Amino acid sequence: MQKAKDLKSKQREELLKALKARFEKNMNRHKGLEWVHVQATLETNPEKLWSLNEMERTGGEPDIVGYDKKTGKYIFYDFAEESPKGRRSVCYDRKALESRKEFKPNNTALDMAAAMGIEILTEEQYRELQTLGHFDTKTSSWVRTPAEIRKLGGALFCDRRYDHVFVYHNGAESYYAARAFRGMLRV
Repeated sequence: MQKAKDLKSKQREELLKALKARFEKNMNRHKGLEWVHVQATLETNPEKLWSLNEMERTGGEPDIVGYDKKTGKYIFYDFAEESPKGRRSVCYDRKALESRKEFKPNNTALDMAAAMGIEILTEEQYRELQTLGHFDTKTSSWVRTPAEIRKLGGALFCDRRYDHVFVYHNGAESYYAARAFRGMLRV
C-alpha cells in the first residue's frame, strides 16, 4: 500500500529525470555539486521527494540553489520564470482568509506551502534567487512576512521590474491572479 506522501515508482522516475535535466541545464545555480550525490540523497528521502513533486506539479520548476555544509542538506528553490501557476490567487495566511467577508480565495500561501511540506521564501532568499536569473517580471510572489508587519494586517510580496527587485506590502487578505508564492525545501 502506498503511503500518502510517497510517490509511485513511475512518478519518482519522471520527477528524478526532470530534476536531473534541470540540474544539468543550469549548472551556474549550483557550481561544484554533482547530480549523483543529489539523487542518492533524494532517493533516501521519499517524503522530501514527494514535496519536490508538489513543487513541480504546481509549476514551480524546483532546482538546487546550494548545499548547506553545516546541516548537510541540499537547498531547492522554485525557478519558474513567473510565479507558479498552480499556486496563484491565494491570500497570505489563514487569518487573512477568515477575515474576508466575501469573495474568499480557495487557499492561502502559508497553508499551501505547509501542505506541500515546503517553506515560503524570505525576502533575502527571494533576492538571492534573483541573482540567478530574471524572475517574476510579469507576476509577483508572496514572501515570508515579519510578525510585526503581519500583526498590523499587512503582508509582503516581491517582483522584478525595471531590472530591479522590489518589495511591496499589501493587506494580507488580498489576492490576485498574477500573485503566488515561491518555495524552498531542504533535503
